[in-house]
Amino acid sequence: MYGVWTPEQVRAAEEPVLARTPEGALMRRAAYGVAGVALAEVRRRTGGVAGRRVVVLVGAGNNGGDGLWAGYELRRRGVAVTAVLLNPDRAHPAGLAALRRQRGRVLTEIELGVAAIDHADLVLDAIVGTGASGGLRPEAATLARAAATAGVPVLAVDTPSGVDPLTGMPGEDAVQATATVTFGARKPVHVLAEPRCGEVTLVDIGLGPELPPAPITVLEAADVGARWPVPGPGDDKYTQGVVGVAAGSATYPGAAVLASGAAALSTSGMVRYAGSAADEVRAAWPEVVATDTVGEAGRVQAWVVGPGLGTDDAGAQTLGDVLDAGLPVLADADAVTLLGQHAELRARASGRPVIITPHAGEFGRVAELGDDRVDAARRAAEDLGVTVLLKGNATIVAAPDGRVLVQPAGSAWLATAGSGDVLSGVAGALLAAGLDPWWAGGCAAFVHARAAEIGAGTPGAPVPASHVQRALPAAIRSVREALR
Repeated sequence: MYGVWTPEQVRAAEEPVLARTPEGALMRRAAYGVAGVALAEVRRRTGGVAGRRVVVLVGAGNNGGDGLWAGYELRRRGVAVTAVLLNPDRAHPAGLAALRRQRGRVLTEIELGVAAIDHADLVLDAIVGTGASGGLRPEAATLARAAATAGVPVLAVDTPSGVDPLTGMPGEDAVQATATVTFGARKPVHVLAEPRCGEVTLVDIGLGPELPPAPITVLEAADVGARWPVPGPGDDKYTQGVVGVAAGSATYPGAAVLASGAAALSTSGMVRYAGSAADEVRAAWPEVVATDTVGEAGRVQAWVVGPGLGTDDAGAQTLGDVLDAGLPVLADADAVTLLGQHAELRARASGRPVIITPHAGEFGRVAELGDDRVDAARRAAEDLGVTVLLKGNATIVAAPDGRVLVQPAGSAWLATAGSGDVLSGVAGALLAAGLDPWWAGGCAAFVHARAAEIGAGTPGAPVPASHVQRALPAAIRSVREALR
């Protein structure tokens, strides 16, 4: 588990460190880290570093200074370095002088910079740092497009320029980084816009003791493995957790099959299905006990409700019956829409161990969603009195008490029909096993993403929901093995 801090929090933590550190030492330490990652990237791609070409895109201020000092370190190791100054009058004086002492090439004409990029082995993006917002200005955008067109890998310094460091939203023009080096602490952009950042390397510059409690948490495999329910010698199907699934219909039986199957594969002790797709569920999963209504389902310890349920009066009645049972509830899809339509259902859910799992469109039915998805999820959780799992390329899980975690996703292939139904079944199984809703949502999102990677077979390949479902046991084994 690791923390993520806002740019403002990181800057505040830097102040006392800067006050007790010799002038320029912190920048030199950061630049040394950038140079190390750049050398490794060049060596990995070309087999060596001597005589290789690196272009540094240099903006004003400290981010540009980091890039110039990194260029200085690269020159010392035999790399040919060209710095393209986007704002020559505001280039960091000490960094620029150091690079020139090492006979680094310095350009101020954008056209010459584009030509240099065409022959580069690596581009360092030191245009703007975490204090900036909005897209790239025209000249910077020209250079970023040149790197993309030439297929030259880009190493971002602190954050990809043109991407909002707080929300992860790219401007109209923004850098697509191959990798990113950040300093002191990860910022929201590194987990909310992971595909835009590439692999992120954190350079320690001594901020740890000065940082406040992290406002965002990211789970790692061992965190999930430690909390995943594993049956012991004295357990039976009831102590492992019995999940009730109220989902699907004659029109949409697939939602019921996917959610019920995912719950069964997620080490739950038993799954009871209640709904009009009972025949299809029995055919696909004979171990599931299937009935027609919630009232007939029998003893359960948590409910999954909503996928394929419908938003008519019958759907509202089913959701109300589930909420009135007083058990933990995972409300997805049509259940989220029903909560948005019926204030009395929202009141019955508030303050209870309930997780809602909307995508962006469904979220807009219960709360307002802007560019800052973390803040929106946090506010919705507090206002609604439930845990909010906001699905997306980065999944956000926010609890009513203010806890927030983010599950980054390396690709968008989970945005396929039925994928959310699988996630619902996994989270419902964890609720039935007794996990706190915030942990249940976070662990389910982690395993769901891991199952997508396994189910895809080839990185970046499309993965249908049924493949994600079948890969759940392997994903669960992988998080348990992380404990060894």
